[in-house]
Amino acid sequence: MELSPSVYEHAAAMIGRRPWEVSRDPELLFAAHAAAYRVYRQTPIMPGIDIYNLEAEAYGAVVEDPVGFGIPGISKPTYRSTEELMRLRPLDPRKDGRVPMAIAVAARLAETFPEAVVRVPVSGPFSIASNLMGFENLLYEVAECPDLVAEALLHLVPGQVNFAAEIKRRGLDVAFFESAACPPLLSPAMFRRVELPALKAMINGISEVLGHPIPCIIGGDTTPILEAMLETGTKYVVAPYETDQEAFMKKIWDRVDVRVRVNTDVEIISRGTWDQIRADADRIVRLVQGRPNVCMGTGALPYETPPENVLRLRDYVSQF
Repeated sequence: MELSPSVYEHAAAMIGRRPWEVSRDPELLFAAHAAAYRVYRQTPIMPGIDIYNLEAEAYGAVVEDPVGFGIPGISKPTYRSTEELMRLRPLDPRKDGRVPMAIAVAARLAETFPEAVVRVPVSGPFSIASNLMGFENLLYEVAECPDLVAEALLHLVPGQVNFAAEIKRRGLDVAFFESAACPPLLSPAMFRRVELPALKAMINGISEVLGHPIPCIIGGDTTPILEAMLETGTKYVVAPYETDQEAFMKKIWDRVDVRVRVNTDVEIISRGTWDQIRADADRIVRLVQGRPNVCMGTGALPYETPPENVLRLRDYVSQF
């Protein structure tokens, strides 16, 4: 059993800096993720801090400095409607926002650690739209004019394919994230109607650019939308801690061509006792016993996570 910890803002703690500082500085971003990899040797390295903000910021959103050690966030909508999103030009990954910095840092990490797998975080359409419009505005339009929202999400596809093409040009790979679209924010029916056309187009477009299927990482209660996710052609999904993992695994048990990462509870890892951490690991091992092509994940490790907890868990599950 392999442990695949997700290290974003936690990387900043590895060099004793605030997530905000690290997120804006290429030298600090490299140093943080290099330090994290030297400790955890995780696969893959996914360099970033506030990974869902990159594209929205490149399209004009303002990312704010949080207090203390919080994750940088976008608190004010930049656009009021999906009609405005339809007027956006496609993302240019060589000059827009922090996107060029993210790619450059990933390339430097790949050069420094040639044995590592480095994947640049890329956001899905609903996540970008929700950051640009705000959840409340976007969900209102989903209810009032779902087909217009679906069209606007499709409008975001070319920019993300451009992003992936630049990642490919630098010899890197993609990690694809779309957690904003999970139930209950979108019902399973609305997920199919509004989100799935753009999600399929984006994943298929990026996969074609890279020459292989990409992971489709969606957090939250994803069991009700698992079949729709698999329709994208992805070969890697996550069974989040927040969903019914037993039901999730039953649905995907026979699709052994798809790798499943079953997440443990990051709250237990960051604040629990070793007995609690081990008990949850044992639960996951029992859940996947007999099914090939699985691994254990952590979700995004909180900033304050004790590294020794992650290392002890990694060593423990490696025996299975």
